[in-house]
Amino acid sequence: MDHEVNVKPDEVLLDVLREKLNYTGTKRGCDGTGECGACTVLIDGRAVYSCLFLALDAVGKEITTIEYLAKGRGLHEIQKAFLECGAVQCGFCTPGMILTAKALLDENPKATETEIKEAIRGNLCRCTGYVKIVEAIRRASEHYGR
Repeated sequence: MDHEVNVKPDEVLLDVLREKLNYTGTKRGCDGTGECGACTVLIDGRAVYSCLFLALDAVGKEITTIEYLAKGRGLHEIQKAFLECGAVQCGFCTPGMILTAKALLDENPKATETEIKEAIRGNLCRCTGYVKIVEAIRRASEHYGR
């Protein structure tokens, strides 16, 4: 779905998504320092911190937020795995974690535990201790893309 929005030259994608397009699944965590991963979205399939990405640089690119991950076909298999494994607690980091996992599994559907941990190292979670998150991504990788 294409969107046309007026933006200022210094406006970051996070602000446009949340405040102008009402895509509030993208979370504001570290407030522009790129330290937490809560604002992660996919731009042309690559995981990006939207708090550090200028909105003008997103023109003509495919942006995937958590709201559009399933594209009307129910939960995405990564979302299902997060629920099945209990990898969701407060849920604040979950959209960023899931989109980071998607970028990883799209590139490497059979990612190892070490590769999963490396991929999510920029996504902070204060609730789970990461064990169930890694388990969920591993579970999703077992059936990914089928």
